Amino acid sequence: MQKRYILYFTTIDVINPKKTKKYVTFNIPIFLTSLRIAAIPLVILFFFLDKPFTTAFIFGMAGLTDWADGYYARRYNQESRFGAFLDPVADKLIVATALILVVSRETEFLIWITLAAIIIISREIVISALREWMAETGQRSKVAVAYIGKIKAVAQILSLIFLLYNKDLLGLPLREIGLVLLAIATVLTFVSMIQYLHSAFSK
Repeated sequence: MQKRYILYFTTIDVINPKKTKKYVTFNIPIFLTSLRIAAIPLVILFFFLDKPFTTAFIFGMAGLTDWADGYYARRYNQESRFGAFLDPVADKLIVATALILVVSRETEFLIWITLAAIIIISREIVISALREWMAETGQRSKVAVAYIGKIKAVAQILSLIFLLYNKDLLGLPLREIGLVLLAIATVLTFVSMIQYLHSAFSK
């Protein structure tokens, strides 16, 4: 049996000032998502301590929780509204952080990587706003996560792992592989944004 912990928040209704309780189910998927957010300061710390392997490893483990929380939530029927809210927030925060760190260190392909970062971050802002708007109109299903978005996410996470490490490993040119994967992720980012916008505004 899976344990669930309930966090209670007390709120006051200004029209009818009676105390009411609202709760959020704190389960393993939400815990895994929270770990992704908690990893952000560690990624920043080890990046500026010039520990590329540790930085890339922590980011990679955080990226793995993105798969694990979704799988665990579906497998054990622990999906929740709070988890659905927190998961994309955690994704966007840690990816934006990694992109900014990579750009801050880049010299050889600064313009291109900066443009890639702008496209990826801008897309996330646009799609988040679009989903919020579609939810308000009761049409959120129109902008559900598509298969191309999942491929984009994998390419994006792998590219950032390699670019945070930024050197060869066992003869593999991880930096160059990371640059290629970032290019793929950027193209898929743009294409998926067009698809989401088309789905949202098509009749």
